[in-house]
Amino acid sequence: MNLHLAQHHGMCFGVRDALRATHEAAKREPVTILGQLVHNPLVDAHLKTLGVRNGQLESTESASTQRVVITAHGAADTQREAWRSAGHAITDTTCPLVKKAHQALATLVQEGYHPIVIGQRQHVEVRGLVGDFPEATVVLEEVDTLQIPAAARFGVISQTTQPLDRVLELVSAIKRQHPRSEVRFVDTVCHPTKQRQTALEVLCHQCEVVIVIGGRNSNNTRQLTEKATRLGVRAHQVESPDDLREEWFTGIHEVGITAGTSTLDETVTAVMDRLRKMTPA
Repeated sequence: MNLHLAQHHGMCFGVRDALRATHEAAKREPVTILGQLVHNPLVDAHLKTLGVRNGQLESTESASTQRVVITAHGAADTQREAWRSAGHAITDTTCPLVKKAHQALATLVQEGYHPIVIGQRQHVEVRGLVGDFPEATVVLEEVDTLQIPAAARFGVISQTTQPLDRVLELVSAIKRQHPRSEVRFVDTVCHPTKQRQTALEVLCHQCEVVIVIGGRNSNNTRQLTEKATRLGVRAHQVESPDDLREEWFTGIHEVGITAGTSTLDETVTAVMDRLRKMTPA
């Protein structure tokens, strides 16, 4: 089989910075991560070797250490203040591009727009985005736009890992539902997500099968898998080389490989090494 690695793939700078900051904090003192630092089970296992503990962002009673870590997915300002008020020191590893999404949403609210967030309602990033703005409406499918309350002005942002083409479709749907209202869209889809989506399109023109490497609960990884499928290519999402199956590649000559933004470089290498050793019928 010929293997084609996407030009843009794998771990982004925001995840690398979050890992580095958490690692350094854990070397100095006991720490509790408030949730999953990044959506990658191998990273979780590594952090356990450092003695890192786990807590819940929503519960200030869930941490047994004085220092806590806010994950790369971010948090609401009200949540940060709750932890400080409870006597905790915070290491904040929020991705800078997630911070920009928070700032964009806050600005829209200040300017009098009804806030709309395109994304997964229960995803930690989205919960953080709307945490300070309970009036915000969250939409993910076009049918969700029917639940948007009437308003003269709508301000729209997106979860940073949503596919831009899907986001733009939903913005258009909002405009159709509210033709007499002003709809202002601020593009908060992060650049690494856009790069990986674009590089995937190239793979799909070259390959018969695409392997997408990343955590099963990683939104951006899942979006890569779903996009490859929409483009008519068979796609399989794996977390490690052990998830690969030889029957996926029977009669296949061109295989593409990409990875989500929380996937370690060594995992990508390990998957490619396993693929090179496979001898499907």
